[in-house]
Amino acid sequence: MKPLPQVLLVDDNPADVGLAREALAGGRHRSGIRHVADGEEAMAYLHRVGQYGNATRPDLLILDLNLPKKDGRAVLAEAKADTSLRTIPIVVFSTSRSMLDIARSYELGANCYVSKPGNLKDYLLAVQSIEEFWFGSVSLPREEK
Repeated sequence: MKPLPQVLLVDDNPADVGLAREALAGGRHRSGIRHVADGEEAMAYLHRVGQYGNATRPDLLILDLNLPKKDGRAVLAEAKADTSLRTIPIVVFSTSRSMLDIARSYELGANCYVSKPGNLKDYLLAVQSIEEFWFGSVSLPREEK
């Protein structure tokens, strides 16, 4: 039996987290969803440090840019600079539509950039589209057990 794809959602907005969870739960791929609320926690999770010592490596990271403690740009740069993490696809999912944020995210190694829609229906569709693309169309590397 193929294991469930694992998503790490990094976002500090509880409403956005709830909507993303709802969208992923309603999707075709039945992902395992983990959530952290700031950039420091995201890196601890990815490096399996402290309380995340037994964390499952995510198959996809959905990352907000504006986070407390360590922003999404720093998380993106650190993850993509680490040879043990760089193969994890990172989708930047942000309210920012700034061309500077978009360009900088790609420069730092983002696999794609999706602007968060302003209405509920489009938000849910955007998250489901991310899931469908990454788990329905793309071949992803998996960590060997």
